[in-house]
Amino acid sequence: MMHQTRPIPDGFERHFRQSPVTDPWEPLYSRRTERGVILGFIAETAHTNSRGFVHGGLISALADNAMGLSCAQVAGGEASLVTVNLTLDFLGSAQIGQWVEFDTVFVKSGGTLSFAQAFVTADGEPCARANAVFRLLRKAA
Repeated sequence: MMHQTRPIPDGFERHFRQSPVTDPWEPLYSRRTERGVILGFIAETAHTNSRGFVHGGLISALADNAMGLSCAQVAGGEASLVTVNLTLDFLGSAQIGQWVEFDTVFVKSGGTLSFAQAFVTADGEPCARANAVFRLLRKAA
């Protein structure tokens, strides 16, 4: 059942990167900034757990996605990344109909490791904070 009657925030377009794991959660949206990639979606029934709020596993996966894409952008697109560590603190819940946004607020990229922090909000209210470490895999020349 689709509840998507609210407008998508300015600057967001359909997400530029699809994958089999995120296909069931479409439509996803993204916005690129100088410091990273912000993801977002309008919470629907397909995003929820049995209690009716957005599932923590989905929040974890999309926070990982947003931070990894942000680290890749900061690295100049010359590397692919794999997640070494991912931690989340759940600060609240996201409900059906809310705009859920994943904003990477910090990226520090080194020679082999990249660090990121993201905040997740539901209609602007804190929902989760995430931290990740990624290993940079340089592309062969």
